Amino acid sequence: MSPSYTARRVLRNQAIAVRGLRYHVNLWGDAASSTPARPLLLWMHGWMDVGASLQFVVDAMRDERAIAAPDWRGFGRTEAAPLTDAYWFADYLGDLDALLDALSPDRAVDLAGHSMGGNVVMTYAGARPERIRRLINMEGFGLPESKPEQAPERLRQWLDELKTPQRIKPYATLAEVAARLMKNNPRLSSDRATWLAAHWAERRDDGQWHILGDPAHKRVNPSLYRKDEIVEGWKRITAPTLWVEGDETDPQRWWGHRYPRSDFDARLAVVRDVQRVQLAGSGHMLHFDQPQALADAIERFLDRA
Repeated sequence: MSPSYTARRVLRNQAIAVRGLRYHVNLWGDAASSTPARPLLLWMHGWMDVGASLQFVVDAMRDERAIAAPDWRGFGRTEAAPLTDAYWFADYLGDLDALLDALSPDRAVDLAGHSMGGNVVMTYAGARPERIRRLINMEGFGLPESKPEQAPERLRQWLDELKTPQRIKPYATLAEVAARLMKNNPRLSSDRATWLAAHWAERRDDGQWHILGDPAHKRVNPSLYRKDEIVEGWKRITAPTLWVEGDETDPQRWWGHRYPRSDFDARLAVVRDVQRVQLAGSGHMLHFDQPQALADAIERFLDRA
């Protein structure tokens, strides 16, 4: 097995009670040291990721500001709600609101989100604009616009999936977990994959390494994605916003003609103050592919007057 990555900044862990769940929060620095001009940076990870995966970006940053990266419910080391059989978007918003109350009750934060986390933070920033000083969305494109006539079939699919046990493949060794990470992310070096694997999976009583994600996340969401409602929220964002994407990302590979790039560009155009950055040599997992370039882009944005 390859030697593990040596982190530059120490990662600490904190447990926070959030809406009846024990939330696991990854911390770098002291949140008490934040100021209105340099507030806490709160990073919300994407689907099937964990907060600890921010480590490589944290280490690349020059500014040792306080940073918190929670694991969403049912991911990483945060609990899933008892008897959870599906996950609801509104629960992520409720969790985020409670996390801000716990981590920065009296001060606006700099809020960042990747992929699913990017979608959540954008919606949250429209509902609670006063809580955000700066907003960063990394590849949180949203979803194709849905139509009302899709609702019955979506519900039928969800009902069928409730009867189907969901499973995430376990691995015999931690080295196999690291190998999967590198297969999914070819630019992820072996030492970083080895370090991340220990945060992304755990060994259980059966002797195998299990990915830290509730298999119930794999079930379809029974609620349709309502583009018009999302866009109305984006219109109400007041924080200066940074949009970051990789130059190798092509959303049409995920959704085809159901979600053309022009549709996303029109959505982003309603945000009143948005800066766009494209990272060279990067796909969807920006924080794995180009951690230094991402760190530089974030710091330039956060430090701008």
